[in-house]
Amino acid sequence: MVERLLILVFLGVFAVIAYKLFTRWQVIRANKLISAVDPVLRDFRKGTPAVLLFTTPFCAPCKSIVLPALERLQREMGDRLQVLQIDACERPEDADRWGVLSAPTTFILDASGSTRAVNHGVADYPLLKRQLGTLDSSVR
Repeated sequence: MVERLLILVFLGVFAVIAYKLFTRWQVIRANKLISAVDPVLRDFRKGTPAVLLFTTPFCAPCKSIVLPALERLQREMGDRLQVLQIDACERPEDADRWGVLSAPTTFILDASGSTRAVNHGVADYPLLKRQLGTLDSSVR
């Protein structure tokens, strides 16, 4: 019984560490793409934080949670936020290059274009607002 519990704890800790390492790798990889002027960022305006959303036409959480959250943030922040949306079905090579495994995946980019956070799966309004708030103190 104790052995099984220890194995379960070990596997849980291993999974958390693996997830954090993958996310860190993804941030490093994204920052290399930014410095190489990746085509995904052709509409990115330096000087303004951005949310880069990888989605698909069939992504229900994208339509019901993520996009409304981004629209709300866009209304609140106006010109202080840019939202870049990529259809991973139409542009699978871009999704592969950015290490996107599922939709939705969001990248939080600071004003210089450096990746500050990656969200695998649903990123709701409070999470996005908090992540953007660390970049722009005027987000309230």
